Amino acid sequence: MRIFYFKSMKYSLYVIKSLEGYYYTGMTEDLKRRLSEHNNKTKSFWTKRGTNWEVIYSEEFDNKKDALKKERWMKSGHGKKLLKEMGLK
Repeated sequence: MRIFYFKSMKYSLYVIKSLEGYYYTGMTEDLKRRLSEHNNKTKSFWTKRGTNWEVIYSEEFDNKKDALKKERWMKSGHGKKLLKEMGLK
Protein backbone atom coordinates (compact mmCIF):
# COMPACT_ATOMS: atom_id res chain seq x y z
CA MET A 1 0.00 0.00 0.00
CA ARG A 2 1.32 3.41 -0.96
CA ILE A 3 0.53 6.53 1.01
CA PHE A 4 0.97 9.91 -0.61
CA TYR A 5 1.31 13.15 1.27
CA PHE A 6 0.54 16.35 -0.52
CA LYS A 7 2.01 19.58 0.68
CA SER A 8 -0.63 22.27 0.81
CA MET A 9 0.72 25.11 -1.29
CA LYS A 10 -0.24 28.69 -0.73
CA TYR A 11 0.55 31.42 -3.21
CA SER A 12 1.13 35.02 -2.30
CA LEU A 13 0.50 38.06 -4.43
CA TYR A 14 2.69 40.88 -3.20
CA VAL A 15 3.58 44.49 -3.83
CA ILE A 16 6.95 45.74 -2.64
CA LYS A 17 8.42 49.24 -2.50
CA SER A 18 12.08 50.24 -2.53
CA LEU A 19 13.80 52.97 -0.57
CA GLU A 20 14.04 54.94 -3.82
CA GLY A 21 10.27 54.76 -4.36
CA TYR A 22 10.12 52.02 -7.01
CA TYR A 23 7.25 49.51 -6.90
CA TYR A 24 7.13 45.87 -7.96
CA THR A 25 4.18 43.47 -8.07
CA GLY A 26 4.68 39.72 -8.16
CA MET A 27 3.48 36.28 -7.09
CA THR A 28 5.37 33.59 -5.18
CA GLU A 29 5.03 30.40 -3.14
CA ASP A 30 7.43 31.71 -0.46
CA LEU A 31 7.17 35.43 0.25
CA LYS A 32 9.99 35.56 2.80
CA ARG A 33 12.44 33.87 0.40
CA ARG A 34 11.31 36.00 -2.54
CA LEU A 35 11.75 39.27 -0.64
CA SER A 36 15.26 38.15 0.28
CA GLU A 37 15.98 37.48 -3.41
CA HIS A 38 14.81 40.98 -4.31
CA ASN A 39 16.99 42.57 -1.63
CA ASN A 40 20.02 40.42 -2.51
CA LYS A 41 19.64 41.33 -6.21
CA THR A 42 19.17 37.73 -7.36
CA LYS A 43 16.59 36.34 -9.79
CA SER A 44 14.90 39.62 -10.64
CA PHE A 45 15.99 42.01 -13.36
CA TRP A 46 13.35 44.61 -12.49
CA THR A 47 14.24 45.07 -8.81
CA LYS A 48 18.03 45.34 -9.18
CA ARG A 49 17.82 49.13 -9.39
CA GLY A 50 16.20 49.50 -5.97
CA THR A 51 17.39 48.86 -2.42
CA ASN A 52 15.76 47.94 0.88
CA TRP A 53 12.60 46.48 -0.64
CA GLU A 54 9.71 46.00 1.79
CA VAL A 55 6.29 44.41 1.42
CA ILE A 56 3.54 47.03 1.41
CA TYR A 57 0.70 44.70 0.37
CA SER A 58 0.20 40.94 0.22
CA GLU A 59 -2.68 38.55 -0.28
CA GLU A 60 -2.68 34.75 -0.01
CA PHE A 61 -4.39 32.30 -2.39
CA ASP A 62 -5.00 28.55 -2.34
CA ASN A 63 -4.04 28.09 -5.97
CA LYS A 64 -1.62 29.56 -8.49
CA LYS A 65 -4.31 30.39 -11.06
CA ASP A 66 -6.13 32.76 -8.70
CA ALA A 67 -2.87 34.38 -7.56
CA LEU A 68 -1.78 35.02 -11.16
CA LYS A 69 -5.21 36.42 -12.00
CA LYS A 70 -5.00 38.87 -9.09
CA GLU A 71 -1.41 39.78 -10.03
CA ARG A 72 -2.55 40.77 -13.53
CA TRP A 73 -5.40 42.79 -12.01
CA MET A 74 -3.06 44.57 -9.57
CA LYS A 75 -0.80 45.56 -12.48
CA SER A 76 -3.78 47.08 -14.30
CA GLY A 77 -5.12 50.57 -13.79
CA HIS A 78 -7.75 49.20 -11.39
CA GLY A 79 -5.16 47.62 -9.11
CA LYS A 80 -2.95 50.69 -9.14
CA LYS A 81 -6.00 52.79 -8.28
CA LEU A 82 -6.78 50.49 -5.33
CA LEU A 83 -3.24 50.86 -3.96
CA LYS A 84 -3.51 54.63 -4.32
CA GLU A 85 -6.87 54.65 -2.49
CA MET A 86 -5.31 52.56 0.30
CA GLY A 87 -2.53 55.15 0.60
CA LEU A 88 0.13 52.68 -0.49
CA LYS A 89 1.14 54.32 -3.74
